[in-house]
Amino acid sequence: MASELLWADTVPGGGYVARRVARGTRIRLVDADGDANAHIALFHAPMPFERLCVADTVKVLWNAYLGTGHLLLSDQGRVLASIVEDTSACHDTIAGATYRAANERRYGDGAVPGPSPAARELLLVAGAKFGLSAIDIPPTVSFFKGVRVDPAGSLVFVGSAGPGRYVDLLSELDLIVLIANSAHPLDPRPAFACGRLEIRAWRSSPTGPDDPLWSLTPEGERAFLNTEAFLDSGFFAR
Repeated sequence: MASELLWADTVPGGGYVARRVARGTRIRLVDADGDANAHIALFHAPMPFERLCVADTVKVLWNAYLGTGHLLLSDQGRVLASIVEDTSACHDTIAGATYRAANERRYGDGAVPGPSPAARELLLVAGAKFGLSAIDIPPTVSFFKGVRVDPAGSLVFVGSAGPGRYVDLLSELDLIVLIANSAHPLDPRPAFACGRLEIRAWRSSPTGPDDPLWSLTPEGERAFLNTEAFLDSGFFAR
């Protein structure tokens, strides 16, 4: 991995990162202290109106609980990224990102320069580096703070799996990646708390038809075929 390393970041609690990555990049997110919470928004870099669709990611693949083998789908039915390794399994596709007004009510401040910045405000700043505005930021998924639905239909916050756990994402298209490391909206602690997020990205290869992930589910295979058909169309060079 070291010889193929493209970039590395350590994002403190209340920080963000904005990067463009090529198809076939493997991105490792590490919950360094056991208290990170990575809110992620993904965009197809050549045409960022195509973006992560959390609703389709959940309903097309029949699973709200992210883990190894799960695909992050766009609003065009294509695979933006796949989860190729996960040692945490504490993630959330339901509660979304914190926003300024809610953080102000809860912590007394929600602005980016303040002590308890909201995830959506951080994503707005990150997105502006690529010309994206408030209307472009979609609902997010978050990694390292788990949420489950109990039999009564209520959301239950289950917290972190512990320090050092990681998730590897594989970019299946050229992507803009926005990450806000901020407290989860269901975190019951009265004070703002969020630990370090470590990120490393290196060159790899996108998922191909010979990879077991390609045909793991009929719905996932269709999404990969949609992705491949778009690339084969020549609309954008590979």
